[in-house]
Amino acid sequence: MNSIFDIIGPVMIGPSSSHTAGASRLANMARYIFQEQPARVDMTLYGSFAKTYKGHGTDKALLAGLLGLGADDERIREAYTLASKSHLSYRFIESPIDVGHPNVVRFDMYNADDSHHASVVGRSLGGGRILVTEIDGMAVDITGDEETLIILHNDKPGVIFGVSGVLGQKQINISGMRVFRKNKHEEAVMVITTDSPVDKASLGEIRNLPNVTDVLMFAKL
Repeated sequence: MNSIFDIIGPVMIGPSSSHTAGASRLANMARYIFQEQPARVDMTLYGSFAKTYKGHGTDKALLAGLLGLGADDERIREAYTLASKSHLSYRFIESPIDVGHPNVVRFDMYNADDSHHASVVGRSLGGGRILVTEIDGMAVDITGDEETLIILHNDKPGVIFGVSGVLGQKQINISGMRVFRKNKHEEAVMVITTDSPVDKASLGEIRNLPNVTDVLMFAKL
């Protein structure tokens, strides 16, 4: 059954929830994953995004999201000016490749000296809903609809048990968990949704667990 957001969409700036609200949320998610304001971003657009991104305001929504603005922020209209003031360098790349969904974008983000790079691929599903499908080449499934904990780790026994133990001790209820990996005993990503935010102390405990390489936490978008 469709939700009310599928029908009327969220509060937003722009003509289309898929092309503006969804685009803004995707860019905000990419910014969270990068963990800092990127200095340079290449945005590769696929499908309908590539064909209509200027006319539908997708370009402004993407830039605004990368700057941390919400989908209902009226400053989205000034995104180009704000990006310039923030010294954000960017490119929109129109791809002719059919990736099987009309509204897909890939973010390649870099810091000022190119020592930090991250790639994020996501799609806008309509009604402001989004799905992040890839982080640094790793297949994932992240919606941003709940408090979300992303744990990068080595695929070794005991990691899931350790993370669950930390959350259980703090009475943080897990509403969902999925683990993605490239190959057995190699890099993996654990995506956990929770009923409440994970505090900084707990994040620190998880980060210090054996075989955990990084931890990201972001609130419901």
